[in-house]
Amino acid sequence: MTPPAADREWIKFRHARFTARFPADFLYSPSHYYMMPVPEDPGLWRIGFTKFATRMLGELVDFTFTPPEGGPVSPGDMIGWVEGFKAASDVFCVMSGEFAGSNPALKADACIVRSDPYLEGWLYSVRGHPEPGHLDAQGYLELLNATITRMAEQEHPEE
Repeated sequence: MTPPAADREWIKFRHARFTARFPADFLYSPSHYYMMPVPEDPGLWRIGFTKFATRMLGELVDFTFTPPEGGPVSPGDMIGWVEGFKAASDVFCVMSGEFAGSNPALKADACIVRSDPYLEGWLYSVRGHPEPGHLDAQGYLELLNATITRMAEQEHPEE
């Protein structure tokens, strides 16, 4: 069973108007997905959007995942799409292995992707291993800091 939020170590992050907490024991992709190993099922990982990604997407309103359960997946494969109030996005795989299905809870309440992204709001699962180039929590926060700085510079270029 996944440890509840109170039993996790969280890293606080703040940059400009964006604040969030990130699980210290998860892995992260440079494309703003997290990868959480499922303790009760070794080799199985749950993948979801980071809090930063959910902020860019907005509330999830629709989604589709295309691989068949048990089908092979590789990092970079487009495996579906999501539509939020703010944006629509293709969903890419960040794991190598076998697609183990989408989160069944999303059919009842897709908004959990934004309201509880790290525990109940995961997107899909894969039996396999993370993509090369994945980051630990500290590495992801460094990437996130650089990303937000770059976005701010593009929004307000110096004259």
